[in-house]
Amino acid sequence: MIEIIATKIEDVLEIKASGAQRIELVSALSEGGITPSYGLIEAVVKAVCIPVNVMIRPHSMGFVYTDAEIELMKKDILCARDLGANGVVFGVLCDDNKIDVKKLESLLSVCAGLDVTFHRAIDETDDVVQSMRLLSEYKAITTVLTSGGLAMPIEDNVELIKKMIVNAGHIDVLVGGGLTLGNVECIQSNTGAKHFHFGTAAQTNGVVDRKKIMTLMNELKEEL
Repeated sequence: MIEIIATKIEDVLEIKASGAQRIELVSALSEGGITPSYGLIEAVVKAVCIPVNVMIRPHSMGFVYTDAEIELMKKDILCARDLGANGVVFGVLCDDNKIDVKKLESLLSVCAGLDVTFHRAIDETDDVVQSMRLLSEYKAITTVLTSGGLAMPIEDNVELIKKMIVNAGHIDVLVGGGLTLGNVECIQSNTGAKHFHFGTAAQTNGVVDRKKIMTLMNELKEEL
């Protein structure tokens, strides 16, 4: 499965034409992505027939949220669902770089009917493998987006990504962050990953480029 980040309608149409299977819709990609407007969510869902997963992140200042921000995120989740989104994408941490279980469960309580991706906040935890085991206990979480930690290049995280896949249980491990045309085949071959997420690697001058997406897809082996 190939997921591509979109920030505007033009991106979405390029992704649709490329043959990629899913869209992650965000605003402010340069800041790591925040929640897009309701108007954009509605327009994108109407423009394509492939699944659209919406980033739920009220600000770009990390992944530690106040109770008030969690309530805002819950309202955004419900709005995304009502507008026809396939799923939502979020992550929530404590000050000690562990997953905030209480706030995660609060968010999951309003996610019925939605796919849920726990995003690269997991890469900021002290033990990504243990964090994956914890997330695998939640049946509502369908996907985890990861680069195997914060170390770059992503090739240095191959062993951790493999361990995360082994410990993922029912969860699909979506590899992303640092993927390029030059390394994606290597990452796939050495981790056994079947799900890939592209942001800037699928762009030309900040705009999603269908030819780049198709080239990336051609580099990946069968059975994605």
